[in-house]
Amino acid sequence: MTTPEKDEVRNPSDEVNQGAGETIPSSTSANEGAATDENESVATPEAEEVEASIIEEAEAILEGVLDESELVAQAKAEAADWQDKYMRLHAEWDTYRRRMNEQREAEKVRATEKLVSDIIPVLDDFERTVEYAVNNGETGLLGGVQAVYNKLVDVLKRGGVVVVDPAGQAFDALEAQAVAMVPDDSVPDETVAQVYQKGYKMGVKVLRPAMVTVTTGGPKREAVEE
Repeated sequence: MTTPEKDEVRNPSDEVNQGAGETIPSSTSANEGAATDENESVATPEAEEVEASIIEEAEAILEGVLDESELVAQAKAEAADWQDKYMRLHAEWDTYRRRMNEQREAEKVRATEKLVSDIIPVLDDFERTVEYAVNNGETGLLGGVQAVYNKLVDVLKRGGVVVVDPAGQAFDALEAQAVAMVPDDSVPDETVAQVYQKGYKMGVKVLRPAMVTVTTGGPKREAVEE
């Protein structure tokens, strides 16, 4: 009776283990497969749509920033242009103002020259009057002086000077200065009684107010309707 070879004897448990190793997958392989399926499921159309929306929004924001930069650059250019216009206008105004001042000064000089030219003949009359009085005495001196005075007043009137002589008129504080009050009930109150010194004005400007006395004690003057 023969006995089997020692290496040919097999343990049934070994065969079971080998079969199990070939057919049953390990837990690690199962987990890797599940992870792969989960990653593949993320790449859905909804995710792609969200990604595209985010990209589009970012591009819109970038375009807005670029547009604002262009607006800022345009505003700076306009500000620089207006500043240049202002500087040129300011320089032109300074030039115009200087020319006007020079023109007014020249007009004043011409007006003064004309006035002096008109007064020179009056000075000649004064000299002739004095010379006549020296050679012929005082006879006729008063008439000569009065004639020279009238001629001088005419020259001043032609130059725009107005003589303020308000005797017998209502007192006007803008053109006359009261130096005394005199009682007089025969005329309305605040009437110019006497003119001590005549006044002069040009246009509406009073060069010198007249020095006068004013009455008091008379009836109230009626208001003049404008």
